[in-house]
Amino acid sequence: MFLPIFVVVLTSESKCEFKAIFNFGDSNTDTGGFYAAFPAQSGPFGMTYFGRPSGRASDGRLIVDFLTQALGIPHLSPYLQAIGSDFRHGANFATLASTVLLPKTSLFESGLSPFALPIQINQLKELKARAEESNSSERKGGTHLPSPGIFTKSIYTFYIGQNDFTSELAAVGIAGVQRHLPQVAEQIAASIKELYALGGRTFLVLNLAPIGCYPSFLVGLPHNSSDLDEFGCMASYNVAVNGYNRLLKETLDEIRRHLPQSNLVYVDTNSVLLDLFRHPTNHGLKYGTKACCGYGDGAYNYDARVYCGNTKEINGSSVRAWACEDPFNYVSWDGIHATEAANKLTTLAILNGSWFDPPLRLEDHCELNPIG
Repeated sequence: MFLPIFVVVLTSESKCEFKAIFNFGDSNTDTGGFYAAFPAQSGPFGMTYFGRPSGRASDGRLIVDFLTQALGIPHLSPYLQAIGSDFRHGANFATLASTVLLPKTSLFESGLSPFALPIQINQLKELKARAEESNSSERKGGTHLPSPGIFTKSIYTFYIGQNDFTSELAAVGIAGVQRHLPQVAEQIAASIKELYALGGRTFLVLNLAPIGCYPSFLVGLPHNSSDLDEFGCMASYNVAVNGYNRLLKETLDEIRRHLPQSNLVYVDTNSVLLDLFRHPTNHGLKYGTKACCGYGDGAYNYDARVYCGNTKEINGSSVRAWACEDPFNYVSWDGIHATEAANKLTTLAILNGSWFDPPLRLEDHCELNPIG
């Protein structure tokens, strides 16, 4: 299958009904929030586009970066970034290792972010309150806060849930994880209801990616060779993800009936990414289940002991996880996250609108700019 893609190509003076994006998520859409709170990132992250680490878990831009470009608004500032942030066109609340549900164990034990989805929603409420306070005060000039009216003219994007699915997968197995997945879908629905009450009307909810195709999980999760499908992905894990995605879609279908003025859209990015992993050459790529940046002699170029860009002593030798010279040929950047090339192809498919349920023609609301 070849993904149909097109973007309306217009001038930089394009007009759009949507004035901002407010994003909620994990490392797949984190534009620097986690590293603003916990500075540590180094190269080769950011090598393709920014030329330096930009707080993004990729060699370049993320889906949310391409979406803002298409809508003609600047890159989203992370909410947690105090220096240089501008929230007039939205904010990014996503942070690396974030979950939908509040972690049950110590954050240090779980390795998860303290900024779970309920916290991210509270941050949006605080930003909105600050914007309203600033608007009502006499000190209006020079503020980098959004205007109060912008919250009804924004797109609210959700790309979160992967860490709820994977963080305990190796320990409790698929059946153990599946027990709390209804709570994950219900929390996303509850968050959308809260935002609707605050004036939000347009919501894009991206479903979970096919984790059975990611190099890190192919290396780290227990499976037999018989579980690998013809494309080298773990079938059982992808089937489990599909089960959650159906549950998420059903949950959104249910609450949509109670939000009559909303555009609440389920976005099937799973199908887009699955096709990239299975048929990379159909989309101008070369490698599906092999990481660009990693270490290892195997087919996946991934070893959890030495993460992308790091150096470690293994078996008495110092080894480094190097980045490939051609990330534009890969779906997977570091075994866990997508390359800029894969993120761009996924965004083009999103902008096409054929992966939306129910359909939403963004070009009916915006003169979309080309993404490059």
